[in-house]
Amino acid sequence: MLKSDLRRQMLAWRRAMSDLDLVTRSQQVAEQLFKETYLTRLRAVHVFLPIQRQRELDTWAIIRRFWREFPQVRIVVPVMQEDGLSLRHYLLTPQTELAENAWDVPEPLNAEEVAPQELDAVLLPLLAFDEAGNRVGYGKGFYDRFLQQCRSDVLRIGLSLEDPVLRIADAWEGDVRLHACVTPTRVWRFEQ
Repeated sequence: MLKSDLRRQMLAWRRAMSDLDLVTRSQQVAEQLFKETYLTRLRAVHVFLPIQRQRELDTWAIIRRFWREFPQVRIVVPVMQEDGLSLRHYLLTPQTELAENAWDVPEPLNAEEVAPQELDAVLLPLLAFDEAGNRVGYGKGFYDRFLQQCRSDVLRIGLSLEDPVLRIADAWEGDVRLHACVTPTRVWRFEQ
């Protein structure tokens, strides 16, 4: 299936999903993620904050669980820059104040900036992914550009409300593939 078709299909599916189903699936993804033993070795994890109007997976359960069970792990979140093309990354703590930007994305105010090279793992938003670890986002390339700035060993972990499609037909070499993707029912792992 083509990325454009997947975007259209998955956005329609999200709009039709009940609030209860979104909450349940988000909680199930968090439960699957925290079964992973490598979490104890991480020092800094990048997590997206959900855009409510896009009905994105709610990452707050993940963030709060890190704060509660892994207080040594720094949680880092993205902030869209004025150029509309790039992201900067800031520390998120329980005390951090947030404000929504023009795209309804919550962003930290007056927080410490964190360089992409400091990250051990990036939890990626996506609309769909395939069985080879290719992903489909909103099509703006924010995360592809951001991931190029990270260390080569950073873990790229997708968070998905749905299982993978068989194959994304127009995936290409420049797309940054996932190491793993967490769904409500399991963790998918991909060879690099």
